[in-house]
Amino acid sequence: MKQGIWAGAAGLALSAGAAWAETPPAQAVDELVVVGSRGAARLATETPAPVDVFGAEQLADRGLNDLSKTLQTLAPAFNFPRSATGPSSANTRSATLRGLGPDQVLVLINGHRRHGSSVLNFNNTVGRGTVPIDFNTIPASAIQRVEILRDGAAAQYGSDAIAGVINIVLRDDATGGAGSLQLGETEDGDGATVIAAARQGFDLGQGGFLMLDAELRKRGHTNSAEVDPRVGRITQRHGDPDSRDLNLALNAERPLGPVTFYAFATLDDRKSESTPLFRLPTVAPTIYPNGFLPLVRLDMRDFGGAVGLKGEAAGWIWDLSDTLGYDRGAFEVDNTVNTSLGASSPRRFDAGGTRYGQNLVNLTVSRSFAILSGANLAAGLEHRYEQFRIRPGEPASFQGAGAQGFPGYNPPTPVDVDRTAFSAFLDGELSLRKGLDLGLAGRFEDYSDFGRKTVGKASLFWRANDWLAVRATTSTGFRAPALQQQYFSTVTSQLSGGALVNVGTFAVSDPVARALGATPLKAETSKSYSAGIVLTPAPHLSLTADLFRIDVDDRIALSESLAGASVAAILTARGITNASQVRFFTNAADTRTEGWEAAAHWSGAVGGDGRLDLTLAYGSYDSDVRRLKANPVLPTLPLLGPQSIGVMTDAQPRNKLTLAGGLDWGRWTLTADLIRYGKWTAAPLGPSQTFGAKFTLDLSAAYDLTERLNLRAGVINATDAYPDRVIGANDGRPYTEAGGLGVDGREYYLRLSARW
Repeated sequence: MKQGIWAGAAGLALSAGAAWAETPPAQAVDELVVVGSRGAARLATETPAPVDVFGAEQLADRGLNDLSKTLQTLAPAFNFPRSATGPSSANTRSATLRGLGPDQVLVLINGHRRHGSSVLNFNNTVGRGTVPIDFNTIPASAIQRVEILRDGAAAQYGSDAIAGVINIVLRDDATGGAGSLQLGETEDGDGATVIAAARQGFDLGQGGFLMLDAELRKRGHTNSAEVDPRVGRITQRHGDPDSRDLNLALNAERPLGPVTFYAFATLDDRKSESTPLFRLPTVAPTIYPNGFLPLVRLDMRDFGGAVGLKGEAAGWIWDLSDTLGYDRGAFEVDNTVNTSLGASSPRRFDAGGTRYGQNLVNLTVSRSFAILSGANLAAGLEHRYEQFRIRPGEPASFQGAGAQGFPGYNPPTPVDVDRTAFSAFLDGELSLRKGLDLGLAGRFEDYSDFGRKTVGKASLFWRANDWLAVRATTSTGFRAPALQQQYFSTVTSQLSGGALVNVGTFAVSDPVARALGATPLKAETSKSYSAGIVLTPAPHLSLTADLFRIDVDDRIALSESLAGASVAAILTARGITNASQVRFFTNAADTRTEGWEAAAHWSGAVGGDGRLDLTLAYGSYDSDVRRLKANPVLPTLPLLGPQSIGVMTDAQPRNKLTLAGGLDWGRWTLTADLIRYGKWTAAPLGPSQTFGAKFTLDLSAAYDLTERLNLRAGVINATDAYPDRVIGANDGRPYTEAGGLGVDGREYYLRLSARW
């Protein structure tokens, strides 16, 4: 980050003068948010760090078929890369914040930590080597609002909150209900989509409520593949996977005398089918004389929820909760073969699966102090238990070369591991005077497997006058190595140098990995800095601009696929014959991500009974490796090479611009979203290629047929934008899987909604 930029921002803030507002400006247009503070809810224009808030109507006004795509449309910092041919990443798709990794953003549901996926991304795509949180396990129809805190917050919320925090708040309807049916399809005639949703609120008395929600999403696969010049026909499937999600959600609260009971839960049952790369006729000529396209099917069950009690005693507000998370993934490979078994090979295999569980008990107490206006103190204790298990596939799925496309899970030693973590935190806020808020937070965590970490955060918010405020934060953070990253082990087919090879991923404790340079994983540590201004110069108008820098040391990454004579000798010595390359997890890189973000929001009445809402937002993100560690055992074999570094730092858009507009006029609602994805760099065929910026435009129009019935029609990606073509592509896949644009092309949808 250039010093001149920081100096200019500081100079602008100081030149505003020492005046301060007696009360927050009445023209603020933001919603109340709770993320980032354990005090009273506040406006997004009154927070010391930037927060984006998207309400239920904003989410519903977009006709996109899942939550990740919707958030990508609305938030410049949010990116949703869409892998197509990587079985692990295509079926459990990850999302990122500020160009960092999918596991460097913490996700909360109603303020409680969300669990990660059991399926680790072991493919060469954005998020390579990470354990994502799958946003699409949460039904969009059950959401009241989404709060995105764009700031390091590990001192407040714990491990993972390096890039920021996303808090998803579920609806708290006590009466009434709604239902909708949406149908859609791409212009090319694929990607047939059906989304059916219904919810109902129930009054439990004494201010209590119960909200129940059900959502079914069915999406046919999309395919942008062209004729494969090697065989003269279309062989690949390149786009969204075939998927079906059944989501259920519950949110409830009921006062019980002096205490209040609450509970929430989400359940997702998913079945999806993706395809690795086409196998040429030479691979198994006896069984598949024309070649074959393997099918990888995921059967996933995901559950998350919490129960708790909250109340007040001696002036302290307390909250005791137990949060549970569980994710199970089971893989099957069909339309394939294990060439090592010859003509007797099965064509369908049970490839095994993974399970991850998390249980978290938390006690938080907080209190505001009347003698110090705006002072609030919170403290808490937390105990977390995690468990990870790999279920091996059937022997035929991994023997010899293994099942083509997805060799069954085959860890050298059984993987059934667990750990505990204990943490304690303090979080205080103080208003020295109206308009001047200070915050301090500290957190201590002790993990049973890798040790202890202590982190802290300081923040400032100063309202200089009734139209200008400045804000700044500085913090340290960390991300504990996931159990999946420490113990994951299997063999899979990967594209290496343009050829398919079997690559063995070994746990860092495995003798093979140790012989090639693996060491015990350490926690990632981070230092974050941000500074910004908030302007509210006119009624219904707000403008914000923020600079940030995030330094991450000991970043955890999946190593380069190591090959050569020394690797072959070690594999032979250990009796491993089904892999020719080796990789493992490593703390090999220190990175720096820096950039700036700005937004302008105006909302107001137009005409007689119309209302217009406009938001223009921009984010610029630049990630680089500051230091790269050498292989401690075999210095000639780099732990990370250019392609792995590129996936980590350059494979997401360097900037993104969003312009969102909504007009309510009588019975009509018109919505438009213009998005510009900046350049990104990837190496789909080995050499690096920079892909140019692209614009997309989404349009929709809704009409109230009656007071309770609404019809909406829309077009997604009306510009029919695709990424630049891959130079030298020779297998019928013309586009990269990096970036964030996707390869589905123009799409149409129709939705009928009712409320009661």
